[in-house]
Amino acid sequence: MFGEPGDAQQKRPKQSWLLCSAVVLVWLVTSSAHAQTDDQLSLGEAISHAIARNPDLPIFDLRIRALDGRRMTASQLPAYELGLETEGIAGSGDQGVDTAEYTLSLSSILEMGGKRQARIGIVDAEYDLVEAERRADILDLLGRVTQTFISTLAIQEKIRVAAEAVDIAETAYETVKRRAQQGAAPEADVLRAKAALAEARIELANLTTNYQVQKANLAANWGEMSANYSRLHGDLFRFEATASFDNLFERIANNPNIEVFANEQRVREAEVQLAESLADSDIRWAIGARRPEATNDFAVVASASIPLFSGKRNRGQLRSALAAQEEVLYRKDNALLRLRARLFEAYQTRQQYLEAFRAMNKQIIPDLTEALRLTREGYERGRYSYLEWNAAQADLLSARHSLIETASSILLNQALIEQLTGQPLEAQ
Repeated sequence: MFGEPGDAQQKRPKQSWLLCSAVVLVWLVTSSAHAQTDDQLSLGEAISHAIARNPDLPIFDLRIRALDGRRMTASQLPAYELGLETEGIAGSGDQGVDTAEYTLSLSSILEMGGKRQARIGIVDAEYDLVEAERRADILDLLGRVTQTFISTLAIQEKIRVAAEAVDIAETAYETVKRRAQQGAAPEADVLRAKAALAEARIELANLTTNYQVQKANLAANWGEMSANYSRLHGDLFRFEATASFDNLFERIANNPNIEVFANEQRVREAEVQLAESLADSDIRWAIGARRPEATNDFAVVASASIPLFSGKRNRGQLRSALAAQEEVLYRKDNALLRLRARLFEAYQTRQQYLEAFRAMNKQIIPDLTEALRLTREGYERGRYSYLEWNAAQADLLSARHSLIETASSILLNQALIEQLTGQPLEAQ
């Protein structure tokens, strides 16, 4: 499956980039294709920055380099040993250097049962595991970037609404003040309108501050201390159609977190193979030459030895490896159950918010907009009080904020569905 360790490094990054391009939210990437200015940031650009410069991702390159070293070690044959043995160099009688015997030998181990290939197999499986973990981390990073982007885009939309609210409050204040000067409104209404204008400006200032914080949080995903853009480019009110829940659940197998279990399972299988290979006893051999000093003759010597009962002594390690292999299956099944529960919650929540959004957008917002128009006209004619006019303004503003929150919730759950399935909704 693998050649030299360098081959593995060259093949891996391509898989990660394919995953990245597959899970980008279609609704924002499409919108980012339109003309932009240099100070705007799209979701596609945010994701590209995060993948290219996120400080956590280089760790996987270091892990691959470590595996390269382990593979080099695992592929080595048993070491050769050079030995020198001396007999009769000292003792009683005529023992001494002139009567000693010297044996020079070369020895090593002949591995049996495919131990070398089993060691290499573990490292090769760990290459796949590290890459699966890399893809899972990239998917989590995409989820964080997308969620932060959506939340920041929602604040950006709220700022627009809040700025309009300030304009409305300024107009209302001027209108009430003019009517008070004409004797058609009490001075208390002027104070209420002035206070409402101050509250609208405070809300706008709070949102602006929160917006700057969120932009910095987004930029932190690619290692920047502050945002070098002024606005986000995207459509908060564009949603993709979704397939049925059963169809979405079938695609959970594409989630890189599930691939991690599949690759971990292969690592455990390789460990079982290594444990089984250890049951075959290795043969220690030696060959050399013996030279008695007394006669100056040479003799070839050879030896071989094999440990007994290796299979029995290895049962504990084999049992441990088999248990670890079975454990992965249980953890994978448990992970699938948790993913299904999260997918079901995200799917149902998104459907609920979609219905709420349609009702707000088609009925509630238009009705409240018309009610505000009629109330304002009625106030200027003396039919409604300022409190009624102000209440109509507050109702419409609250509804527009709820519309933004609802749209944000739809997109956040859409992003979660795409993260869980590993595919954009449009592709499903």
